[in-house]
Amino acid sequence: MTDFSDLLDGYQRFRTSEYRRHRERWDELSEGQSPRVMVIACSDSRVDPAQIFDTVPGEIFVVRNVANLVPPFEDDAGRHGVSAALEFAVTQLEVPEIVVLGHGKCGGVGAALSRRFKHAAPGHGGFIGHWVDMLDDARDRIVADHGTGPEAIRALEHETVRVSLANLRTFPFVQAGESAGKLKLHGAYFAISDGILHVLGQDGTFAAA
Repeated sequence: MTDFSDLLDGYQRFRTSEYRRHRERWDELSEGQSPRVMVIACSDSRVDPAQIFDTVPGEIFVVRNVANLVPPFEDDAGRHGVSAALEFAVTQLEVPEIVVLGHGKCGGVGAALSRRFKHAAPGHGGFIGHWVDMLDDARDRIVADHGTGPEAIRALEHETVRVSLANLRTFPFVQAGESAGKLKLHGAYFAISDGILHVLGQDGTFAAA
C-alpha cells in the first residue's frame, strides 16, 4: 500500500524524470494556465482523468468529487465548491469544453442505489447521503425498470453523467456560453473492468470511443 513516504519517493522520481522532461512546459505554466477542457470526475482513486486522457500538465482543469456530480445552480450563502470551480473555469479561464466523466464500480452510485446513508448523521455517512441524494429521482426510475442488480448499477452510473449535464445547464453562465456557441458539454464513462471509454452521443446513449 502507498503511504506518505511512498508519495515523497514518487515526488523524487517526478523531479528527476517527468519534471525535467516537461521543463519548458512548467516554465510556461509558471506564468499562468489556459486549459481548453474542464473535466468533472469522481474522486475514486482508480479514475484519474489525466491518466485516462493521457494529458500533460496544464491541459485539463479538473474538479473531482463523489460520483462526479454537479449540483444545480443555487444562489444562497452555502459553500459551493463544484459551483466555484465551474464558475472559475467558464468565466475566468473561458474553457470552451466541459466533460463529465462517470465510471464503473462507483461507490457513490452504490450508496445512492442502496440508500445506505440516507438517514445517517454527518461523520457517519450523512455528508455522503446528502450529496448522492441528487440521484434520488433517477434512482427511483431505474429501480422501477431494472431492480437493484448489476444492470441497475450500470444504468445509474450512466445516469450520473446525464444528471450532472442537466444540472450544468441550470447555471446562467453555462447557458450563455452554450447559446453563444462558445461552450460545449460532453458526457463520458470509463469502464474500469475493461478500460474502455464510452462517449455520450446526441441520442442520449453511450458508445465506445
